[in-house]
Amino acid sequence: MTGLLDLAVVVPTFNERDNVATLVARLDQALGGRRWEVIFVDDDSPDGTADAVRDLGRVDARVRVIQRIGRRGLSSACVEGMCATAAPLVAVIDGDLQHDETLLPQMAALLVDDPALELVVGSRFMAGGGTGAWDRDRVSKSALATRLSRRVLKAELSDPMSGFFMIRTAVLRQVAPLLSAIGFKILLDIMTARARPLVFAELPYTFRIRTAGESKLDHVVAMEYLIALYDRRFGRFVPVRFAMFSAIGALGVGLHMAVLSLLYVAAGASFLAAQIVATVVAMTGNFLLNNTLTYRDRRLRGWRQLVDGWVSFCLVCSVGAAANIGVAAFLHDVREGAWAASALAGVLVGAVWNYALSSRFTWGRY
Repeated sequence: MTGLLDLAVVVPTFNERDNVATLVARLDQALGGRRWEVIFVDDDSPDGTADAVRDLGRVDARVRVIQRIGRRGLSSACVEGMCATAAPLVAVIDGDLQHDETLLPQMAALLVDDPALELVVGSRFMAGGGTGAWDRDRVSKSALATRLSRRVLKAELSDPMSGFFMIRTAVLRQVAPLLSAIGFKILLDIMTARARPLVFAELPYTFRIRTAGESKLDHVVAMEYLIALYDRRFGRFVPVRFAMFSAIGALGVGLHMAVLSLLYVAAGASFLAAQIVATVVAMTGNFLLNNTLTYRDRRLRGWRQLVDGWVSFCLVCSVGAAANIGVAAFLHDVREGAWAASALAGVLVGAVWNYALSSRFTWGRY
């Protein structure tokens, strides 16, 4: 079908090869009579998702893929995909077939019929919607997340955690520079980016059961959601990545003291040996946690990257420790008696040094 595009559908993917052809076929059926395209944004899936999309794209010009190398994250993938289309309307839908693609024409019709409307959200929690086969534990967690998100939202949205929505592309481009693109909940990011709330409508749908691939929901995803909430409330004061790095550093101090006590006090090892082991354990723990949480979007993978990253992280932190001690000692000499303030200043300098240098040399090389 020739002519101007009516709408685009963005599908963020990671290991969804088995669902690609089915989703395109369902979109073809649901969007019959419309001029549309689908953009898969794939985070370099090891299962060959991008290749599967390219195979379809060779015979169907409406299908294309953005394969991201060295970048991860559902929210940032959605933003890249939405900014890559010329269509006036753009929808986001998961690649796991759990969203109801038959709702897309109705979403588009609402936006076309009402020029003031900017966003239409598929909701599981309004009348007529449902969570399908979710167990009680997942329902309760989702309800808690919804309550938390309403503390930062500027609107009464029944399903702020929805990953299924359609927005005017012009509005998306307007708010894109304001988005943090952190975590998995892009809708929350969009709804809180602008000072004036977006004009939105909601449509009910029932969440389907996944039939292929693996669920992306895990404890890290839940953590990223809390991080996104923090970023919207406090990120302008203390950047979220630095806050996470510092919090993990504080945990590292606790781990260091626990290992030191275990070896020196309980096991009777020499203080020097216990201190060395405790330092290595704490640095390793900090490195692994930062790799999993703080730098999830740049996460190092494979033994070579992990070993190289661990070595560079330890070197950076060693210099940071020297800077910490040097600044604290200097300030203590200048302001005798102000030992606590001197120590805290040293800790702050060391933390900023470690954060800045590890961002560049540990997680910025790949």
